[in-house]
Amino acid sequence: MPRMKLDGVIEAVRYTPGGKIDLVRAYQRHGVVWSDRILLGRKELSAQIRQGKHFVVGERKAYLGSVFTTGITVHQPEENIITEGQKSTRDFLAGVPIF
Repeated sequence: MPRMKLDGVIEAVRYTPGGKIDLVRAYQRHGVVWSDRILLGRKELSAQIRQGKHFVVGERKAYLGSVFTTGITVHQPEENIITEGQKSTRDFLAGVPIF
């Protein structure tokens, strides 16, 4: 099975009091290299997912710049941004630490 091309890895999340994603701390792929940590707002993350970018939950391995431990896929089936396998009435990224 071929490996799926990743466009971003979400490392941590911050929610609003209403349960929506406020910010995510992530890494993005730029060709063959990865960015430093960046902060994406909900609007930016949603736009990128809608454009077909593939985001997963994970973390960067220490001292290995482009090697990540990855987990569940993040998607937006309707209005809420959720991890694969979740059914939620609000945004929810399972297994992602809150910052």
